Amino acid sequence: MEKVIRKILFILAVIGTLYHIYLVIHPYLPFWHFRQAILDLTQVQRAAHVFLVSLLGYLMNFAFPKRRRLGGSIPLAVLTGLLLFEFVKLDLPFQLKVLAVIIWGCTMLPTLVPQIQKPSNIACAVLSFLPFIYLVVTYEKLIYRAIMPEPWDLVMAFSEILLVLGVIFRLSGPIMPIFVIVFFLYNLYGYVLPGFISNPGFDLDLLLGKMYCETEAGIFGTITGVSLKYLIYFTTLGAIISRLGFGKIIANMAMLFVGRSPASPGRTTSIMAVLMGMFSGSGAADTQFVATLTKPLYEKVGYNRLVAAGIMATVGSIAYITPPVMGSISFLMVELLSIPYSWIIVMAIGPMLLYLSGIVAYNELYVRKQNLPPMEITSGHDFSYFMRYSYVFVPIVLIIVLIYRGFSINITVTSATVLFVVFAYLDRTVRPPVENLFEALAEGIISLLPIASAVIAANMIMSMMVMSGLASKFSLVLMKISGSSLMFATLFTGFFSLLLGMGVPPIATYVLTSALTAPTIQKLAMINGIPEDAALLATHMFLFYYAVLAEVTPPVALSAYAAASVMGTDPIKTGVYAARVAIPKYLIGITFILSFSGTGLLIIPVLQTVPLGQALIQIIVRYSLSFLAVFFLNVAVVGYFNRHLSSIERVLVGACATLLFYPSSATDLIGFLAVVAFLLKKWIEKHKDRTPLPRDPGR
Repeated sequence: MEKVIRKILFILAVIGTLYHIYLVIHPYLPFWHFRQAILDLTQVQRAAHVFLVSLLGYLMNFAFPKRRRLGGSIPLAVLTGLLLFEFVKLDLPFQLKVLAVIIWGCTMLPTLVPQIQKPSNIACAVLSFLPFIYLVVTYEKLIYRAIMPEPWDLVMAFSEILLVLGVIFRLSGPIMPIFVIVFFLYNLYGYVLPGFISNPGFDLDLLLGKMYCETEAGIFGTITGVSLKYLIYFTTLGAIISRLGFGKIIANMAMLFVGRSPASPGRTTSIMAVLMGMFSGSGAADTQFVATLTKPLYEKVGYNRLVAAGIMATVGSIAYITPPVMGSISFLMVELLSIPYSWIIVMAIGPMLLYLSGIVAYNELYVRKQNLPPMEITSGHDFSYFMRYSYVFVPIVLIIVLIYRGFSINITVTSATVLFVVFAYLDRTVRPPVENLFEALAEGIISLLPIASAVIAANMIMSMMVMSGLASKFSLVLMKISGSSLMFATLFTGFFSLLLGMGVPPIATYVLTSALTAPTIQKLAMINGIPEDAALLATHMFLFYYAVLAEVTPPVALSAYAAASVMGTDPIKTGVYAARVAIPKYLIGITFILSFSGTGLLIIPVLQTVPLGQALIQIIVRYSLSFLAVFFLNVAVVGYFNRHLSSIERVLVGACATLLFYPSSATDLIGFLAVVAFLLKKWIEKHKDRTPLPRDPGR
């Protein structure tokens, strides 16, 4: 039975990826009547995407089941049971209520009784067809029934919600579905809450209609559209690169640029992560890849295992902010802010370089402090190898060119994917078996499932917040508790983002923080002299950056877990070391929101606001000071600069670096002079050490 289900899963996954690829070329095919009737409809496309995520997610959990603890399962079952109770109270035919109870049992009972998990997955996979087929058949009428849904609309909406929550629980755990149901119940029972957090409460039939019938809200809203329009194509690109053998080629190229140095393992990991990050937007996947390949190098040199795992985890997460392919948040920003993707590419370059420089600085200082032995990395290749396979970067160049020429993301990435396939089968040294291509197609959508399910959940949460007005209420509270201080509001939001990131993926963290805090942060930024458009971009880049940091911040850090699984270390301790590695990363995001000078790190806001000459000066100064700050903060963290530093020296150097981070003329000047004084002191000490002792005249 399991072999049959796995085969079905594989076939359906290949079909699912091919369906999304077909959507790219479909508008250019002459199937006019069919095209206008079904595949051009946003609602149907998104419903098909959600259906595939649900269907494949349940089959995936049958083939590769994950056990979940009762600590999270019981609250989810209780909360959804409360929603079921409210549904049964509706004036509906008895058979529809029975169907709702059956669907609740199939989706939620296995959270309490793991023994029935496998048969329930098959039942849920079959039930996934019901709301999808119903929507396809009635899509013309559903749009007009969002406010006053009919009985079958309600039961299909209830079914879709439970099926989505069930698959999220099975793929990613209970936290995201619990968030969704809490927001849903808040809209339902908001009238019983005291004070400003109360709301009038909404009827259940209205909530169900909004979640299922409306195109731009609920389950099939704009955020879900991000997964359909962008994410599937990037996960497919990553799978093609990996399965067709290009990942190993990229890794070999990275090893060509290191050489004989105890810092070579960290350097190799950094280069490899950046190269892979150009093709992949998955932090945990990149961490797993680079950690597996570079583990022997760290062991050969003698790195502390936790330090090595921390470097791997921190480096792996750089994929989220490495252009041109970045994490899912960047595409959501394109939709929410209505800006070109090319802008996000440019704005991400600075934070990525500073993030990377922090990792490199930590690695270099660490090996010198520990006095690790040098080594020779012999990959068996020379520079001719790089020239031989340099064509692997042609698709990346194609992506950049097409994006700047104004082509859509899905066309751009699909073109690059096809180009990789062509290269793979033209190059005899690469040419993989044909079955590898089908495995890549299957992996394209399967690797998307946890991300896509989180995106759908985020869309549901956003819809609930918009209906209840919670976002505007939270913004008022943030303004009040911060005392209109941009610094305090930014620190609070950063902490709030990291706290959310302990339980939800980066895209969900961004959705929640942008809805709840972005208006206040932007308003305070404008009060502090940042122009409106620059404040908007800086606010969302700040939220984007901090949502990414949750990937390496303990206790729940996916990249840290991936590195720990390879290095055999404790995941929590690995997360702590990942947080320590390149600790300046926690200050970089704050830098470009505190003042207009700080936005120079993002380039675009400055270029749009001031003349070119002035903008270039501002950008160069900000980058120079930020790189100094990154280096010297790592000096303080590691406690080494030519020699071991005392505790007092570490504190003083850390304070100087922090002053350089803060984007204002006064702190820049003080920090810079303090750094110069520190360097002068070190030069004098070094000069004294080299001065020969005078001879004793009595000898």
